[in-house]
Amino acid sequence: MSETPASMTETRTELPEHPMPRAAGCPFDPPPELSALRTTAPLSRVRTWDGATPWLVTRHDHLRTLLRDSRLSADPSRAGYPHRNAGGKESSRSPQSFIAMDDPEHARLRRMVTPPFAVRRIEAMRPRVQRIVDGLIDDMLAGPNPVDLVEAFALPLPSLVICELLGVPYERHDFFERNTRVLVRRTSSPDDMRAASQALADYLEELVAAKRADPGDDLLSALATQQVESGALTQREAAAMGVLLLIGGHETTANMIILGTLALLRNPGQLALLRDTDDPSVVVTAVEEMLRYLTITHSGRRRVATADITIGGQVIKAGDGLILANDAANRDPEAFPDPDRLDLTRNARHHLAFGYGVHQCLGQQLARIELQAVYGTLYRRLPGLAVAIGEDQLEFKHDGLVYGLYALPVTW
Repeated sequence: MSETPASMTETRTELPEHPMPRAAGCPFDPPPELSALRTTAPLSRVRTWDGATPWLVTRHDHLRTLLRDSRLSADPSRAGYPHRNAGGKESSRSPQSFIAMDDPEHARLRRMVTPPFAVRRIEAMRPRVQRIVDGLIDDMLAGPNPVDLVEAFALPLPSLVICELLGVPYERHDFFERNTRVLVRRTSSPDDMRAASQALADYLEELVAAKRADPGDDLLSALATQQVESGALTQREAAAMGVLLLIGGHETTANMIILGTLALLRNPGQLALLRDTDDPSVVVTAVEEMLRYLTITHSGRRRVATADITIGGQVIKAGDGLILANDAANRDPEAFPDPDRLDLTRNARHHLAFGYGVHQCLGQQLARIELQAVYGTLYRRLPGLAVAIGEDQLEFKHDGLVYGLYALPVTW
């Protein structure tokens, strides 16, 4: 791997380690060392778990430029790719989902699952999502108080929605949620990740096979009857797509709901803006700011250069790995004035919480309508919502690829 003049003077052990710890008492802010680098060295080397020294990119404009550059590859099997952990490195030897591919293959496979996520199709789901939100809150009001908001509300909502969209029986949610937790934990061993991935793929492949014989009105049935039957996909490839969408469809939104609720409870003035409004446009704007402020996918977008790239006065050589830190970029004062302040009236639509470029999150519109329904309903119907334990007892997902809370006991 090539070295820049600045990095030649440093040994690998002198480089900052990535990931970096958050500051105690500041659970919503990126690590202070990460934010400092955005000012002092926005393109710099870091050392990762396996001794690799990829580039860390922290400025908003640099991320936007690089994420749309075709000279960066998302393929984790390429030499130099900065793997998140040992399990991820080992799994890169197996067939990958389309998010870990480059065009044209990435585009070909992504098109197969794009229609159900089109804006018009997702917008048509809004009444159903709202009914699920209202039903879960009804159940909370009729049940015990206090309750864990993760188990009672934040996790069931996106799980129910993505199960309906894909055609996965919600009765199996404990199974796929349990295996998902293994796959999104940085500390999971390669053996555990392999077993969890295998279990999910086997289950989804059985489901795809069943839908070939008896299709329904859902995404897996469409893959089974159109793509598998035509030979465009194997059953295993269709199952891999289903695993990707199933994990992405519930894990991220659940953590946005729960971490966002805690952030709002710590910012009562901002919470009041949502609790006291009946204007949908206020909620829409607030959701974009929450996505920016929290940036729960906090381990960075990973890429490897396939050709030399000059940016910000640095030359990234072919074969160099990159960690594109969207959490740091979403707190860049050049893009968002006073970025460490939660301001639900801010126009934050240019945030990078969903990535950017050809790999921008496929399910972002679904996440938006779910969060709009939650943030526009939960605090109005439970105006006395409060954390039921001392906040020093809360356990944050510092070890997760998706940041959030393991539990949030609340009362109202």
